[in-house]
Amino acid sequence: MSLPKYPEYKASGLAWLGEVPTHWTATPLKRVANVQTGIAKGKDNEGKGTIAVPYLRVANVQDGHLALDDVATIEVPPEAIARYRLQPGDVLMNEGGDFDKLGRGCIWRGEIAQCIHQNHVFAVRPHSVSSQWLNWLTSSGYAQFYFMSRSKQSTNLASISSSNIMELPLLIPPGPEQALLVAFLDRETAKIDALIAEQEKLIALLAEKRQATISHAVSRGLDSDVPMKDSGLAWLGEVPRHWTVKRLKHISPSMTVGIVVNPSDYVSEFGLPFIYGGDIREGEIDIEGCRRIAPDDSARQPKTQLRSGDLLTVRVGAPGVTAVVPESCSGGNCASVMLIRAGDFDSEWLCFAMNSRVLRYQVEVVQYGAAQEQFNISHAVNFWVPTPPREEQQTIGAYLKAEIGRLAALEKEAALAIELLRERRSALITAAVTGQIDVRGTVQAAPASPESLPA
Repeated sequence: MSLPKYPEYKASGLAWLGEVPTHWTATPLKRVANVQTGIAKGKDNEGKGTIAVPYLRVANVQDGHLALDDVATIEVPPEAIARYRLQPGDVLMNEGGDFDKLGRGCIWRGEIAQCIHQNHVFAVRPHSVSSQWLNWLTSSGYAQFYFMSRSKQSTNLASISSSNIMELPLLIPPGPEQALLVAFLDRETAKIDALIAEQEKLIALLAEKRQATISHAVSRGLDSDVPMKDSGLAWLGEVPRHWTVKRLKHISPSMTVGIVVNPSDYVSEFGLPFIYGGDIREGEIDIEGCRRIAPDDSARQPKTQLRSGDLLTVRVGAPGVTAVVPESCSGGNCASVMLIRAGDFDSEWLCFAMNSRVLRYQVEVVQYGAAQEQFNISHAVNFWVPTPPREEQQTIGAYLKAEIGRLAALEKEAALAIELLRERRSALITAAVTGQIDVRGTVQAAPASPESLPA
């Protein structure tokens, strides 16, 4: 969309903002809104006749929407309810956390009665500007730059005080123009959000297609006309007549677990790849981002030293996820993951089998752990694997590598489209709220809603 600029601009007085439309004003947020801080959890209210009320936390306040599936309650004195209660039209903003949570928020529309908020969520209550305009402005790249520049930062974390929020310079067009801009952004971001949703749906469908393609190939083969037989396993059903169904221990000549005792002691600044579970995704290993181990230290652990064609399977966190060790990892080592030697069997085929529903089902049956799901090698050795002859293993492996590569390329295109759409959305919001585009004449203002009016 190509939109014109305003006819005249003036200096904003802010070096990082530049010029703004001549008829717009700039004022600190504290002049047009009140910032209500929340209640601190753990306050001693013993003997004060407390009442249990809903309690909004940072996790409930997402970027542009609320997540209300899990709303906690808190015991507070009756007088605290009036002090901390949210009101329709409040613009909720998070104090901080991860960088992407800083200032994140949305408009409260009274979704839950008698709801209060914690001290890490600010309720910004406008009285001289519409809630919608304030919400669009505080969610823009312009406001995010301000929040980051005024925040306290540590490694991957940031927080901002209520006093700094109150000093945010707000750009304010005349009331009717605010309504036009709000209507414009509501309309255009809805279009972009719909396109993003389509791409996300496509990615989900590609993931389903990927898993279905792998599972069918490793359990039924590539020839739809081949005679079938009962596998002997009710959950597996039929397999090609000339296949066998083997235990994993009868396929792999060696299965072991990587370095378990103090693996961090082996981490080196330079050296060979040292693979942890977090480095493994389906069919690939993050070699560039993985840790390193000195060649001598790796050689002292020959049982778990990596060879090209080995398989690495995640045991904890994402149990069952498997990848083939590439030549560039040869001589390196691994920590805590399961190392499977392919022996006389095709590595690519076995990797796809491990990542199929056939093997994942068996992992799910034996996995344990509430905080982190995991399984043991004592379980894995007894997993059943539908096994074709060696030549057919290679054919299936090559077919799946090509087909999954094609699906991955489509998924990558969809992910890139989402990234570009999100960038477009952010740029559009920032351009609109800073007056870099003139949308007058492109949209009619929607009727005013209660939260769009000054309190």
